[in-house]
Amino acid sequence: MSDLICSSADKPLENYLKECGKCGVDTSHHRMVDQQNKCGYGLKGVCCRLCSNGPCRLSPAKPKGVCGADADTIACRNFLRQVAAGSGCYTHVVENTAKRLKELALDCKKKNIKMRNKDSLAKLAKMLGVACQGNCGKCGCQCVDSAVIVADAVLDDLHKPVEEKMELLEKIALPKRYEVWKKLGILPGGAKDEIFNAVVKTSTNLNSDPMDMLLQCLRLGISTGTYGLILTNLMNDIVMSPPKITMDPVGLRIIDPEYINIMITGHQQSMFVDLQAKLETEVIQKTAELVGAKGIRLVGCTCVGQDYQARSSSYKDTYCGHAGNNYTSEAVLMTGCVDLVVSEFNCTIPGIEPICEKLDIPMICLDDVAKKVNARLLPYSDEKKEEITGEIISAALCGFKNRKEKISGVCPKAGEKRINPMAAHGYAQSITGLSEDTLVQALGGSLKPLIDVIASGKIKGIAAVVGCSNLRAKGHDVFTVELAKKLIKKDILVLSAGCTCGGLENCGLMTMDAIELCGDGLKEVCTALGVPPVLNFGPCLAIGRIEMVACALAKELDVDLPQLPVVVSAPQWLEEQALADGAYALALGLPLHLGLAPFVTGSEVAVKVLTEDLKNLTGGQLIIETEIDAAADKFEEIILEKRQGLGLK
Repeated sequence: MSDLICSSADKPLENYLKECGKCGVDTSHHRMVDQQNKCGYGLKGVCCRLCSNGPCRLSPAKPKGVCGADADTIACRNFLRQVAAGSGCYTHVVENTAKRLKELALDCKKKNIKMRNKDSLAKLAKMLGVACQGNCGKCGCQCVDSAVIVADAVLDDLHKPVEEKMELLEKIALPKRYEVWKKLGILPGGAKDEIFNAVVKTSTNLNSDPMDMLLQCLRLGISTGTYGLILTNLMNDIVMSPPKITMDPVGLRIIDPEYINIMITGHQQSMFVDLQAKLETEVIQKTAELVGAKGIRLVGCTCVGQDYQARSSSYKDTYCGHAGNNYTSEAVLMTGCVDLVVSEFNCTIPGIEPICEKLDIPMICLDDVAKKVNARLLPYSDEKKEEITGEIISAALCGFKNRKEKISGVCPKAGEKRINPMAAHGYAQSITGLSEDTLVQALGGSLKPLIDVIASGKIKGIAAVVGCSNLRAKGHDVFTVELAKKLIKKDILVLSAGCTCGGLENCGLMTMDAIELCGDGLKEVCTALGVPPVLNFGPCLAIGRIEMVACALAKELDVDLPQLPVVVSAPQWLEEQALADGAYALALGLPLHLGLAPFVTGSEVAVKVLTEDLKNLTGGQLIIETEIDAAADKFEEIILEKRQGLGLK
């Protein structure tokens, strides 16, 4: 194992991981150094291994594979497969969420009780044109039958054949955008069939038209964003509770070793509803006390933790806060204060498995798509949810009993007490709970105050700094954090969703102290409103909430999205899901920055279409900029250009 470690914007975390490395613990931060030399063919997307004649690697000296496929075909084919895989992940999540909503509604009907979070149900039912079914008294569209109809409508759209257009899309999309998509012929058919079609299309000796494949990426992006992002959030608001703006603790400080701590990872928040409800009962908390704990809590990690954080005001003492993003999860375990890991989707990196084994921390997986090698699989279902919840709680109790006689952490000293070695990490007060609704509420009921300060120039524009965390773009969260600092200094308001939030909040940019880093205009606005200059919308799914805000601004101004002084950056994108997100942003007509190029640079067609030609199609534009200062300057240039187009100084 290398003694070196990649840099992190979060210096206390970096120093802790260095110390753990000295004790023989191998982490992703150490492995990044070992894996820093990358394959040049892979980076350009010009390696093909679809058939046994390969792998074929293209270069100027060898411009075609054995079959005759050129760099444009191979790179675009690889890219479409990646976007399809990312879209598949989000489609899996929205499908399961719709099932949870339907199960909740039918359970309420069976027990003759009303749906919780009625306002959230009424909002979504109205958006989708679902009328009250007439059997719910005075509660308007808040009846269980309406929830069943909403869930079925989502599921029906997901399961349509590719030649049948998704019906809910027109009810959700900005009308001006919908017409652009219709004119371009990129309205998606059934989401699952679009993915299936993409997989078939990119197989051996089939599609060789790069433009056709890039257009399918846009269709996949539209279905991903509308269903996998927007609708998942709105259904989760019904199943769980809507976000509410609060100031919460963040970082590894949230973990109290005297509690039974269940670390949760993934994206399928609705799978934890029954567990959360049981943990709040007196009998479970008393049971925890019987084994010597103060209680039992969920420790937020990755996007599911971000989503719980956004809804934290709805829970009692059973959710202790958000510890960090995907590349913080190893450190969370190495504190020695975790008794069980429960995962249900991605961002649950394989690197946590040997640490769990070393510290004897049990793991449970709720979905076989995210089955970990040394974890117990308990496939979630409505019929077995109580049994599964019982198994989780039992495993956590046993994990704590096993831990309580041991010294915490992976670098113990003789006689050391059970403590959290990172009890000072993070911040006590960090903003969370922003959404398309809570932002408007905070502004007094309309977007006009935000529009006014943008028009006045106190805020030049908005940058959505969103998505993943990776270790390659300058180091762990380095590009994300440093870019946000430069943007707020330029009086550009930053909105964030995804693992980016984990880095930004653990580095203090979502605290009130960050106002001092702003330019004069943004500082004045943030001081007056009492909010930090970087706003936390929650998990990567909540990128859809930010896009809803952008659509609401465009609707208020009666313009299309490409005209807004808004830019999007995924400075440290990581996964195929991020590419599907990016395809949605480009379909929306927004400028999209990436801090690392996608693996298409070997294709002149792909590069030209994504970085130039899209401006004349959707209005979107892909911007690849690997340097932080240059990226911030480019954003300011674009925003000033958009302001000029709107007639603003």
